[in-house]
Amino acid sequence: MRTNQQELTIQVHRMAAPASAKKSKYRAKKIEIDGIIFDSKVEGEYYLHLKEQKEKGIIKDFELQPRFLLIDGYTNSRGEKVRPTFYVADFKIYEPDGSCYVVDIKGMATEAAKLKKKMFESRYIDVPLLWIVKVKSRGGWIEYQENERLKKVAKKMKGEDAK
Repeated sequence: MRTNQQELTIQVHRMAAPASAKKSKYRAKKIEIDGIIFDSKVEGEYYLHLKEQKEKGIIKDFELQPRFLLIDGYTNSRGEKVRPTFYVADFKIYEPDGSCYVVDIKGMATEAAKLKKKMFESRYIDVPLLWIVKVKSRGGWIEYQENERLKKVAKKMKGEDAK
C-alpha cells in the first residue's frame, strides 16, 4: 500500500512528443516516481515494492537498469566496426547474504527478448534472471513463465468445460 507521500510523487510522465516520435509497442505509459522515469506503471510499482523490501531489510539493495554485456564489439569481414550488444534489465537485486539476481518486468516476451534471455543465461550462469508480471487474480507478482503455464492450464480447462 502506498503512503500519501508516495502517491504524491507518482506522476504520469506526459511529454509533448513530436509527430515523428515512436509510440510504445505495447501502449505502456511512462511514469515518474521519485524523479525516476520508468517505462511503465508496473515497472514503477515494482520499484516501490523493492524500496519497501529494502526498508524492511528483506533485501540489501537494488540497482536500476543494470547492463550486462552479451556480445563483445568486433570488426566484421567488411572492416566495419560493430558495437557490443547488452542486456539491459529493469533491476538487479542484492540479498542480505551477498547473492544477487536480475529482474525484468514483462508484459509480453518478444522473440528478441527470448533470444537475449538465453544469451544472458549462458553468459551469466551464476546470476538468476527472473521475468515477472503483476497479475492481481494470481496474488500480485508472479514469474512470467509460471503465468504463461497457468494461462495454458486455464485455457485447457475452459475447453474441457465446453465439451
